[in-house]
Parts: sequence; C-alpha cells; structure tokens
Amino acid sequence: MASERRHTVDEGKLHVTSVFQRTGDHAVLDHVADADEEVLVSLGYKQEFKRFTTLSTSLMKNDGLELSADCVFRDFSIWESFSVSFSILGLLPSIASTLGYNLAYSGAAGSVWGWVVAGILIQFVALSMAELCSSMPTAGGLYYASAVLAPEGWGPLCAWITGWSNFVGQVTGPCSVNYALSAMILTAVEIANPNYTAQTFHIYLVLVALLILEGCLTMQNTKFIGRLNKLGTAANIIVIIIFVIWMPAGSINTPKTNSNDYVWTGIVNGTEWPDGFAFMMGFLSVIWTMSGYDAPFHLSEECSNANIASPRAIVLTAQLGLTVTNITDVVAGTYGSLCLQVLGPKAGLAMFCLNIIAQFFVGQGCTVASSRVVYAYSRDGALPGSRWLKKVNRHTHTPVNAVWFVLFIGALLGLLMFASPVAIGAVFSIGAIAQYTAFTIPIALRLFVVGDRFRPGPWNLGKFSKPVGVVACAWVVLIIPVLCFPAYKGADLNVLNMNYTCLIYGGVMFLALLWYAVDARKWFKGPRINVEHLMNAQVLDGDEVNMDQKEVSLDQKQHYSTDKEL
Repeated sequence: MASERRHTVDEGKLHVTSVFQRTGDHAVLDHVADADEEVLVSLGYKQEFKRFTTLSTSLMKNDGLELSADCVFRDFSIWESFSVSFSILGLLPSIASTLGYNLAYSGAAGSVWGWVVAGILIQFVALSMAELCSSMPTAGGLYYASAVLAPEGWGPLCAWITGWSNFVGQVTGPCSVNYALSAMILTAVEIANPNYTAQTFHIYLVLVALLILEGCLTMQNTKFIGRLNKLGTAANIIVIIIFVIWMPAGSINTPKTNSNDYVWTGIVNGTEWPDGFAFMMGFLSVIWTMSGYDAPFHLSEECSNANIASPRAIVLTAQLGLTVTNITDVVAGTYGSLCLQVLGPKAGLAMFCLNIIAQFFVGQGCTVASSRVVYAYSRDGALPGSRWLKKVNRHTHTPVNAVWFVLFIGALLGLLMFASPVAIGAVFSIGAIAQYTAFTIPIALRLFVVGDRFRPGPWNLGKFSKPVGVVACAWVVLIIPVLCFPAYKGADLNVLNMNYTCLIYGGVMFLALLWYAVDARKWFKGPRINVEHLMNAQVLDGDEVNMDQKEVSLDQKQHYSTDKEL
C-alpha cells in the first residue's frame, strides 16, 4: 500500500528556510523517515550520505494505518563534525606555518594582540553562520543559503558567486596545508642531516605523496573518517599541551621568556604602512587558521540531529580556537627555526616533529570538507564535470570522485612553487579571503534582504541575531581589502614582494562571472530539487525545476495534502 504511505513534508513545522517557500510546494516522502532525513528532504534534497540498519520496525499513523520502515542512522555526531573542523584548524601547526606573517608585519605584540582582536571578531561570523546552518543543514551550506535568501530574481547569481568563492577557498586548502607540511618535513630532514639541502621539486614530490595518502583515507566511509578525525583532534590537543608546557620550561635562552612589556607592547612594523595598518595586515595568520569552522555545515548531511549538532560544532570549533628572541631569524628562516631557537637542536627537532604529525591531520580534514563542497555544488550542476563529480560511491556512501578532483586541483596549484615563493604563498591569503567572502554573503542577505522569510532553526541567536550579523559583516568588509595590500609601496615594490591575491582570486572570480554571463545564466538555476514533490514548481526566481525530477499528479497532490500533519 505504497500510495497510502505517501505524505507531504511541511518545512514550516521543521523550522527550515527552504527553496519550497517561494513556490508554495512541499516535498513528498513515500516512506517513514527520521527527523534528519525529513529536514533534508524539506530542503529539496534526498538522503545520499547514510548507513542503513534494517530493523523490523512498525509505526502507527493517527488513522491506525501500520507502516513499516528501514531505520537509517547517520555516522557523524556533533563530536565527529567538531573533530573534522577542529582538525582543519590545527591551531598549533597552522599558527606555526603562518607565524612569519604576523611577526613580519607587526612583531610579537602585533601577533599577540592580533589573535585577541581578530579572534573575538571571528566569533561573530561563526555565530551568524551557525544560525544559518541550523535553518538550512545541507552540504551546500553557504551556497544554498545565498540562493534561498537572495532577492527575487537574484538567487542563481548570488548562489553562483558564493559557491565559486567557497569552492576557491576550499580547494586551495589541501594545497596550502600540504605545501606547508611538505616544507616542514624536509626542514626536519635538513635539521637531522645538515648535508642535505631540499630542492623545490623535492617539496613538490612530497606534496603529491601527501595528497595521495590523504585521498586514500578520505575516500573511506564516514564512520572511518569520523574516527580518524577524532584521532586528529586528540593529536592536535596533545601537541598543544606539550607545546605550552615544554616551550617555556625547556627554553635554552636566558631569560627563558621575553619580558611582558616586549610581548604586549613590542610592536615592530615590518611594512611601509602606518602601525595600525601593519597590525591589521598581521591578521592573515588568524583568519587563515580560523577559516575551517564551516566544515560542520558541509558535513551536516552526514551528521545526526544536524540542525542542532552542526551549529554547535561550528561555535565550539571557533571558540577553541611564544617565546622568540630574534624576529628576523624566524621570519627569514625555516619552519623549524622557532623550535630550534627556543629548545635547542634535539628537543627543538622533537617538538617540530610533533607539529608535523598534527599538521597531517589538518590536511586530511581540509580534504574531507572540500570534497563535500565539490559534491554539493556538482549536485546542482555548478561545476564542470558535475555529472561525474556528484556521484556517491555505492560501497562507502562518500563522494570519492569529488575527493580525487580536489586533490588533483591541489597538485596543479602546487606547481606555483616553481614560479616563486610569493606565488605559492598567495594560496594562503586567497583561501582566507575566498572563505570569508563566502561566509559573509548569506549573512548579509539574511540581515538586509530576506526579512521575515528567514525561519530560524532550533539553534538561533534570538534578539541578538541582527547585532551579531552586523558586526560580522562590518569586520569582513574591513579586513578583506587589507589582506590584499603588499607590505611595501613605491620604489620598494617589485614583482617579488607584490601581493598577488587580488590577481589570482580576482582572476578566478572574474572568469566564473564571465562564464555565468555568457552561458551559465541560461541553465544554472540554483539548488536543484532532487526529491519528489507536489508539482513541477517554479524555483527561486521563476525558473523551472529540471525535468528529470519526479512529478506528482494533481490528484495525488490533493490526496497528499490531507497528510500534512505527519
């Protein structure tokens, strides 16, 4: 009696902001689903990331009809989602690999206060994003939110811009993290063997080997990935604890630490800009490190109780987010110079190796998150080769094709190291700027455009939603232009010290917009509904849903409407 089991899903009662709101349409389910699947279906997507456990289960409807169902369990809990995003943060290795930016721009005090100021302001972005995630817990995340919250007729364009910016930020992650890790590994080899000198092609080969290893791990099922990232989180926390205790206690310097006055007030301007501007330029390390907390959003389709657990994981990640004698040596030296300078050769190398282990889990977490972004956008036809990239492996129930696509892009970006250190270094700032641009667009739409059409999810900020969102938007609008400036100006500015972030990120986004203007606007209509629904409705700005979707007859529509209470 399949027809009697069919029922509509009322997204209003589930507290989600959905593509169905503009059409008056509702998704239709022909089986009994758990709360997570109903939320996802109400957003227009079928459940694909899942692990089946078949049980002899029967449920009773209000009219006495008995229904049987397969129970479905998602493999990620709040802790697995948090573990992925916290692994991406990888606080200690991420700080270590970008410490040179802080110290070079504004010295020790600028680095310390930069983390305080930027860290606090980043919390506003994370809180606003978590609220969106609770209302729209789907792998498309920011892209889906921009499509739904955009003004009438602008949904596809806003989704396109947000999606491509998020895509750029995500796919640069595995490259930038593993480039830093490759350099760290070969630096450790140089320290252990003074006769060895690392060459650029050595770094590239190590980078490729790391990408392949992380791909083999990330292509496994979600249960394995969750456990692996729990291990990564534990490793990162242990390394941080060891670092905090060992660095001051084992310091070979006299005195062991710098004075409080030097640490808190010793701003050393390493740029040709005013001190205040140099201080803000040093925020790059903080922003790049704290740009992975959107991972629970993209993993929400794999997380149980997603509209509560995923936003909590976002906030938890964001909220958990040194003793150097000679700044010049650290900035101009190798990745291991900090540990060696403070702890000496042997102890410094040991600490440095622990840092390398933690950094590996950062790269693995980046690969997980970026592959989910690629899958989500391909599901809606936003990327070249979407038909191939959106496939979910029938054995692991993970987007294996998307995983290897991301890593292939990372290998290509790694070739920039043969151009110059400045060229490959631009990948760090591109990732930060691209991510925060994507973070802010749906937040701004939520504040200034959508009005009452936004339905807060079960996790929300209440009356603080708008003030928090305003601070988040103002912060990002201020900092993004600053991160595009070079450290030098005038006659001292040349091709070697120029900041190429605007050129590379701007070039990619220009090409994406050109593609949209010339061709994509004709066929890209934002999120594609891939679940059965009441009618062949109009989506977002009045463009029809793809015809490969299942349609339901008017007679069925009238029949299903009586079941809205289910």
